[in-house]
Amino acid sequence: MKLTPVIPFEPVRTDLFPSGDPWIAQVKWDGVRMLTYYDGEEVRLVNRKRNDRTIQYPELGQADVYSSASSFILDGELIAFANGKPSFHEIMRRDSLRSERSIRQGLQSVPVTYMVFDLLYLDGEWLTHLPLSERQTKLSQIIKPQPLVQVVQNFPDGNVLFEAAKAQHLEGVVVKDLTSTYAIDGKDNRWQKRKKNGDLYAVIGGVTLRDKIVNSLLVGLYREDGVLTYIGHAGSGRFTGKDWRDLTERIQSLRTNEMPFDQLPGRDQGAIWIRPEIVVRITFLEWTPGGTMRHPTIESFAPHIQPGDCTVLQKEGDSHG
Repeated sequence: MKLTPVIPFEPVRTDLFPSGDPWIAQVKWDGVRMLTYYDGEEVRLVNRKRNDRTIQYPELGQADVYSSASSFILDGELIAFANGKPSFHEIMRRDSLRSERSIRQGLQSVPVTYMVFDLLYLDGEWLTHLPLSERQTKLSQIIKPQPLVQVVQNFPDGNVLFEAAKAQHLEGVVVKDLTSTYAIDGKDNRWQKRKKNGDLYAVIGGVTLRDKIVNSLLVGLYREDGVLTYIGHAGSGRFTGKDWRDLTERIQSLRTNEMPFDQLPGRDQGAIWIRPEIVVRITFLEWTPGGTMRHPTIESFAPHIQPGDCTVLQKEGDSHG
């Protein structure tokens, strides 16, 4: 049977986790949410936006390498590492590859690990009506021990795990109710998440230059009325010299005399305005009273996100995962 991609269940944000029964905690990996579909004949990988990513990750194409099931839908996070830590920048390097040659090179230069935390479908039967505890048991029974695909570990206390995750510079923690069913295209407090920093997708509306190379981004989010509101500038982060040079070339066709933001940013001196078509992922410490980000850091380009999805709802809601 051909398996139709679904929108995964999402956690809500919280500042303090519930504890005790029936709650378990898991590390929140800084990667890309990915569902893996195996209908008994072929494997397909589809992200949370239901975009197909099968060709980007050929190492997951043989289901029998990591699973004993005759068919399944796995839910998890694809991660890549930099300096021993999960890196969103690195996984996006893999996720953005398109040509066969670059994907083949990416297998060696950016190896990935699939951290699986749920099982929606098994051997021709849907499991979404079962409690998480039963889905986890079945998941652990079908995953074969090897480095490529790993089952995410449960911990008893989300608040304790969160402090440990912060100390290890990990992204955060998710807690889940072991009695919870799986709500396709749902989002409620039976799953809750907490991150060490804020993070969001923002669209670039302007840049500044140093020695004719872009060195800072002026970014914004769309309000409900469709107006782009300025949320700050960012110049530090994971961009390499090549990233800045490539961006400098890329903006040439996007330059405009019209400022795209609803109000003039404080750092507009020398700014070059561009049409808001390029999306980046940014982490930051907190929001200032004026509605801008404090200590923003550029994590990566985000070619999988549409500019129109960069909305102010991210201030209360979800971002990459």
